[in-house]
Amino acid sequence: MSQAKLSVNINKIATLRNSRGGNNPDLVKTALDCERFGAQGITVHPRPDERHIRYQDTFDLKSVIKTEFNIEGNCEEQKFVELVLANQPAQVTLVPDVLGQITSNHGWDTIKNQNYLQDIIAVFKENEIRVSIFVDPNPEMVEAAKTTGTDRIELYTEAYASTFHQDKEKAIAPYILAVQTANKVGLGINAGHDLDLHNLQYFAQNIPGLLEVSIGHALICDALYLGLENTIQRYLYQLK
Repeated sequence: MSQAKLSVNINKIATLRNSRGGNNPDLVKTALDCERFGAQGITVHPRPDERHIRYQDTFDLKSVIKTEFNIEGNCEEQKFVELVLANQPAQVTLVPDVLGQITSNHGWDTIKNQNYLQDIIAVFKENEIRVSIFVDPNPEMVEAAKTTGTDRIELYTEAYASTFHQDKEKAIAPYILAVQTANKVGLGINAGHDLDLHNLQYFAQNIPGLLEVSIGHALICDALYLGLENTIQRYLYQLK
């Protein structure tokens, strides 16, 4: 089984930069350093208020990134759709955010939103952009994701992370069931949200076919103590 790729979400670097204005820390340099330190992808999640990633950042990053560029966000925002189409990333991850939401907190209802997802995913696929959609670990939602036309799902892992330290077997159980469905219907599997150095290895070991994890908040927090290069190497080690 091949090792899942690590895509580093650099939103928090942009948050720090924006807190003082200017360009310190340098977002583009940080992204390039992440690649140099071993990250196999860079993720950004621009929001309409540009409180962290600015729309211009995506253009600046796209021009220099050598690994996979993943832009995630709310496809119901027309400006987001235009941004993705203009940048042609390797992957777009569709997240059902609402305006002003602090962080992503639920996956798509792929049954209720089936027709909408089919239409918007077709737009990205016509432009040869790989599509992943954010879903909860629910086999019904995973199965319905298949008929939207998406290439992959990204499993929302907050529930796993919040239960892991109390009962890791209970925490992983619904994800195993969801992944069995994904593998059966032929969907690629990504994962993200609250994965960290404590819970990542167990998750990766129990999710057959895991292709990619997108990690930002925990990784940047760890880097404050461990250094960015060391932190990325530690996360890659957890995926082995």
